[in-house]
Amino acid sequence: MTLVDLRYSAACLKQGRQAGRRPHPITVHHKVDVYSWARADPRDRSVSQWADTQERQARQRLRLALEAIRQRANATVGGRLAVEAIDELEVHPARHRHNAIWQY
Repeated sequence: MTLVDLRYSAACLKQGRQAGRRPHPITVHHKVDVYSWARADPRDRSVSQWADTQERQARQRLRLALEAIRQRANATVGGRLAVEAIDELEVHPARHRHNAIWQY
Protein backbone atom coordinates (compact mmCIF):
# COMPACT_ATOMS: atom_id res chain seq x y z
CA MET A 1 0.00 0.00 0.00
CA THR A 2 1.23 3.49 -0.73
CA LEU A 3 0.28 6.38 1.53
CA VAL A 4 0.53 9.89 0.14
CA ASP A 5 1.27 12.77 2.48
CA LEU A 6 1.99 16.49 2.08
CA ARG A 7 4.99 17.88 4.01
CA TYR A 8 6.65 21.25 4.32
CA SER A 9 10.43 20.95 4.00
CA ALA A 10 12.82 23.65 5.15
CA ALA A 11 13.64 24.40 1.50
CA CYS A 12 10.01 24.95 0.43
CA LEU A 13 9.39 27.15 3.51
CA LYS A 14 12.46 29.24 2.61
CA GLN A 15 11.39 29.54 -1.06
CA GLY A 16 7.90 30.65 -0.05
CA ARG A 17 9.28 33.25 2.33
CA GLN A 18 11.69 34.60 -0.31
CA ALA A 19 8.99 34.76 -2.98
CA GLY A 20 6.55 36.43 -0.57
CA ARG A 21 3.94 33.72 -0.97
CA ARG A 22 2.53 30.77 0.90
CA PRO A 23 4.85 27.75 0.75
CA HIS A 24 3.83 24.78 -1.39
CA PRO A 25 4.07 21.42 0.35
CA ILE A 26 6.00 18.54 -1.16
CA THR A 27 4.25 15.25 -1.89
CA VAL A 28 5.78 12.36 0.05
CA HIS A 29 5.00 8.72 -0.72
CA HIS A 30 5.29 6.07 2.01
CA LYS A 31 5.23 2.39 1.13
CA VAL A 32 3.66 0.22 3.83
CA ASP A 33 3.25 -3.55 3.97
CA VAL A 34 -0.19 -4.47 5.30
CA TYR A 35 -0.56 -8.05 6.48
CA SER A 36 -4.14 -7.94 7.72
CA TRP A 37 -7.04 -5.60 7.24
CA ALA A 38 -8.98 -4.67 10.34
CA ARG A 39 -12.63 -5.45 9.76
CA ALA A 40 -12.10 -6.22 6.06
CA ASP A 41 -14.76 -8.91 6.19
CA PRO A 42 -18.18 -7.23 6.61
CA ARG A 43 -19.55 -10.43 8.15
CA ASP A 44 -16.85 -10.49 10.84
CA ARG A 45 -18.63 -10.08 14.19
CA SER A 46 -15.57 -9.99 16.43
CA VAL A 47 -15.73 -6.22 17.00
CA SER A 48 -19.46 -6.24 17.72
CA GLN A 49 -19.10 -9.20 20.08
CA TRP A 50 -16.30 -7.45 21.95
CA ALA A 51 -18.36 -4.23 22.05
CA ASP A 52 -21.35 -6.16 23.44
CA THR A 53 -19.17 -7.56 26.23
CA GLN A 54 -17.78 -4.12 27.04
CA GLU A 55 -21.27 -2.64 26.97
CA ARG A 56 -22.55 -5.25 29.46
CA GLN A 57 -19.58 -4.63 31.75
CA ALA A 58 -20.04 -0.84 31.52
CA ARG A 59 -23.74 -1.15 32.39
CA GLN A 60 -22.86 -3.36 35.35
CA ARG A 61 -20.26 -0.86 36.60
CA LEU A 62 -22.81 1.94 36.19
CA ARG A 63 -25.43 0.00 38.16
CA LEU A 64 -22.94 -0.64 40.97
CA ALA A 65 -21.88 3.01 41.06
CA LEU A 66 -25.48 4.22 41.16
CA GLU A 67 -26.33 1.69 43.87
CA ALA A 68 -23.44 3.05 45.96
CA ILE A 69 -24.74 6.59 45.44
CA ARG A 70 -28.27 5.51 46.34
CA GLN A 71 -27.08 3.78 49.52
CA ARG A 72 -25.00 6.76 50.55
CA ALA A 73 -27.83 9.21 49.82
CA ASN A 74 -30.35 7.14 51.77
CA ALA A 75 -28.03 6.61 54.73
CA THR A 76 -28.86 8.46 57.87
CA VAL A 77 -26.37 10.39 59.94
CA GLY A 78 -27.69 11.39 63.33
CA GLY A 79 -31.29 10.88 62.23
CA ARG A 80 -30.94 12.97 59.01
CA LEU A 81 -30.36 11.86 55.43
CA ALA A 82 -26.75 12.17 54.23
CA VAL A 83 -27.58 13.94 50.97
CA GLU A 84 -24.44 16.11 51.22
CA ALA A 85 -22.31 13.00 50.62
CA ILE A 86 -23.56 12.77 47.02
CA ASP A 87 -21.44 15.73 45.91
CA GLU A 88 -18.19 13.81 46.33
CA LEU A 89 -19.35 10.85 44.21
CA GLU A 90 -18.89 10.85 40.46
CA VAL A 91 -20.30 8.60 37.75
CA HIS A 92 -18.07 8.36 34.68
CA PRO A 93 -19.69 8.02 31.24
CA ALA A 94 -19.44 4.63 29.57
CA ARG A 95 -17.52 4.65 26.27
CA HIS A 96 -17.86 0.98 25.43
CA ARG A 97 -18.69 1.16 21.70
CA HIS A 98 -16.03 3.80 21.11
CA ASN A 99 -13.37 1.70 22.80
CA ALA A 100 -14.32 -1.47 20.93
CA ILE A 101 -14.17 0.25 17.55
CA TRP A 102 -10.97 2.27 17.99
CA GLN A 103 -8.93 0.04 20.29
CA TYR A 104 -9.56 -3.25 18.52
